[in-house]
Formats: sequence, C-alpha cells, structure tokens
Amino acid sequence: MSKITDLTAQLARPVAEEHGCSLWDVEYVKEAGSWYLRVYIDKETGVSSDDCEAVSRVLSDLLDEADPIQEPYTFEVSSAGADRALKKPEHFQAFLGAPVDVKFYQAVNGQKTCTGILAGYDNGDLTLELDGTPTTFPKQAIAFVRLHVDF
Repeated sequence: MSKITDLTAQLARPVAEEHGCSLWDVEYVKEAGSWYLRVYIDKETGVSSDDCEAVSRVLSDLLDEADPIQEPYTFEVSSAGADRALKKPEHFQAFLGAPVDVKFYQAVNGQKTCTGILAGYDNGDLTLELDGTPTTFPKQAIAFVRLHVDF
C-alpha cells in the first residue's frame, strides 16, 4: 500500500502546487468493504471545493495513466480540515504550541484520549503540556493525533 500512496503523492504534489495548494497527506484505506484513495490538500487561505475539483480532475487523469491500483476504488480530494490528523514529522513541527487531541491504543492514567498543547515531537514520541506539566508519551502508545478544534 505504501507504494500506492507514495506514487500518488509523487503525482499529487506538483498538481496541488500548480493550483496554489500543498499536499498534506495521501491515504489508501479499506472501509466497509470498499477501497478509498484519499488525497488531502492544504492552502494558507483555506481550501475551497473549486481547489479540490481542480486538483481532482488533473490527478484523476494522471492516476488513470499510471494505473497503480488494480481493484475498484473511490478517489477523493479534500481539505486536510481544521481537525487534521498529524502524521508526519513536518506536521508536528508545523503545529508546535497548538492544542491537539490524542487517542491512545490503551488507557493512559485511566483515559484513552486527552487534549494538550503540543510541546515536542521526537521520532514518534510526543510531548504534551498537560495542566502546565510536560508529559511525554511513547510512539507505541499513540493511535492518532489531531489538531484540537473548539466548537
């Protein structure tokens, strides 16, 4: 699967940049028995549906030409979103000092989730400021990290 996401990222990056956006992430996942190839883009001024459509049209043709996926799949291009997942080291570096929501594989101090200020990232280990105290969690304990959004 990483071959599919890597190839898609190589194709998507210049297309996104050509349309004034940046590539945030690519995922190829199976959900409810169907495969989805999702390309997430970002833009400082916010991603519009027109941005997604423009990137999707060009990238769809490039993917058809490259033909990296044999099984049927649904292709989607969307904004990374306000509550975007942080997955890559550069994602964490870009949002140091921001509030994040963390989900753990197993309960930590009796909770499977917590919200704190992203204070550090080192090779997958995450340091959060929780009630003013820096606390580091090992990579193996963390299921996912998202930007926290207050509604």
